[in-house]
Amino acid sequence: MTFSLAARCAKTGQFGMVISSSSPAVAARCAHVRAGVGVVASQNITDPELGSLLLDLLAAGNQAEAALAKLVTGRPHIDYRQLLVVDHWGNVAIHSGSKVLGVWGEAKGKDCASGGNLLANPEIPSAMVKAFENSTGLLGDRLMLALTAGLKAGGEAGPVHSAGLKIADKLSWPIVDLRIDWAEQPIEQLSAAWGIYKPQMMAYVQRAIDPTQAPSYGVPGDQ
Repeated sequence: MTFSLAARCAKTGQFGMVISSSSPAVAARCAHVRAGVGVVASQNITDPELGSLLLDLLAAGNQAEAALAKLVTGRPHIDYRQLLVVDHWGNVAIHSGSKVLGVWGEAKGKDCASGGNLLANPEIPSAMVKAFENSTGLLGDRLMLALTAGLKAGGEAGPVHSAGLKIADKLSWPIVDLRIDWAEQPIEQLSAAWGIYKPQMMAYVQRAIDPTQAPSYGVPGDQ
């Protein structure tokens, strides 16, 4: 029901991921980022708790492969899960259980990991990794390029209805958390939302850090 890419920006240390699915509100359940720690996608027949547990293991000093090995060992129903992990060193790890749905695939790249299930073809994750690795610039731009590449390569076997972009930087909360929870063209709508949010992103960060130095809100009634 899903295709996604999780990644680290080696230049800024940011972590982020993009995801799309035929299910509603996919990013609300599957996207997990933590500043200075890593990024996890917990997908397929989803257990959102696994995202937090893996981030805790990374925060405790485990690298991606070790964290994933500790999590999956002896865990009930793990064959139904698909997990992507990227740690703060840029190491990546993937678990795709034996009961992942339909046509599925996974791919690892430099500072990134991609996976999907119920896909139109198993090469979707490789197309997403290639798009990310061949891109430059802001992490959000690179992630959106990867998501669009996944859609162009075939995406899900059926139409997708939700999509999300989530990025953590240096703060305890994500600096980007954009979601299209139900739409006919969620990836196109997510791209439009990112285009609107991107130039304002750091202004929202500044408002949290020091409102006295923040730029004008630029809305009616603002003095």
